[in-house]
Amino acid sequence: MNNKNYCVIMAGGIGSRFWPMSKTAFPKQFHDILGVGRTLIQMTYDRFLPIVPKENILIVTNERYKDLVLKQLPDLKPEQVLCEPYMRNTAPCVAYAAFKIAEKEPDANIMVAPSDHLILKNEEFLRVMEVSIRQANDSGNLVTLGIKPTRPDTGYGYIQWADVPGAFDARVKKAKTFTEKPDLELAKDFLESGDFYWNSGIFIWTLPTILNAFQKHLPEMFKAFSEGAGMYNSEDEAAFIEKTYSSCDNISIDYGIMEKAKNVNVILSDFGWSDLGTWGSLHTHLAQDDRSNGVVGKNVMLYNCADNVVNVPNEKLVVLHGLNGYIVVDSGDTLLVCKKEDEQKIKQFVNDIRVQKGEAYV
Repeated sequence: MNNKNYCVIMAGGIGSRFWPMSKTAFPKQFHDILGVGRTLIQMTYDRFLPIVPKENILIVTNERYKDLVLKQLPDLKPEQVLCEPYMRNTAPCVAYAAFKIAEKEPDANIMVAPSDHLILKNEEFLRVMEVSIRQANDSGNLVTLGIKPTRPDTGYGYIQWADVPGAFDARVKKAKTFTEKPDLELAKDFLESGDFYWNSGIFIWTLPTILNAFQKHLPEMFKAFSEGAGMYNSEDEAAFIEKTYSSCDNISIDYGIMEKAKNVNVILSDFGWSDLGTWGSLHTHLAQDDRSNGVVGKNVMLYNCADNVVNVPNEKLVVLHGLNGYIVVDSGDTLLVCKKEDEQKIKQFVNDIRVQKGEAYV
């Protein structure tokens, strides 16, 4: 294992499309959403342990979730949890981690991953990561993972790729264009063309490469975080980050850097990935009965039901009759019953609840 390998796990989101299980006080990354005995953030942590020393794994999250992170990942030291005082999207998150790592290992290889994705083929994932680390070092480029699409999904971003002559591995390509959430017809065209892959949101780069990218494409953010030199990994870090985040732009690493940079490689990948962005996407990864019902919960009885996703507490007896194509979620104080085809309305439900019922239920 390379002691210069670092992993940054982004765990500050709320996951509102997974309401009512995912709420502000307890977001989806901290749930065992698949019913397998490990939460999503625990599964992400486990996935990187074969290639990253555990002391080199950093979790970037909102300060309100620090105790949750340390409870679920007890091998971490408190200083490995980077607490964001405000939600500012992924670019500040990456910058914070990069500058903190810089004061420990200036030649670090950095892997950045969301905490709430599903990967079914872990061995293949690790092989892809090894290729990615080598490409990041050999080329000095920014590297991202592209996922072979299986359907014309309008909820994902797409990366158009081109061949790299002489690449050491056939999976290494050049990223030509990025397209965020195309309409259905365009997504169908992308799928048919064969040279568009889904954007996984998983990144690999060396520390000098990402710092140069910030300096070039987000110079104000680079300057702001560079002013903390000497304060990272010290008692002055928290106060500096509070001040810096208060004036930080709310911008994603994709929009702020990846879409602008010319030195981006995409590694074509197929390791059973899903971003688990919606209840519908979860349904495809749950064990299903002979009528395509996916159930998490030990006391669920179904009669004349088909194509449903059901998530309820183990101790609750739930009897359903005559439901077809529904989401049924019981989170204790909240019950959601919604057609799967209308799951994009869940965000609107959450907004309405916040206005009409207050924050207690969201």
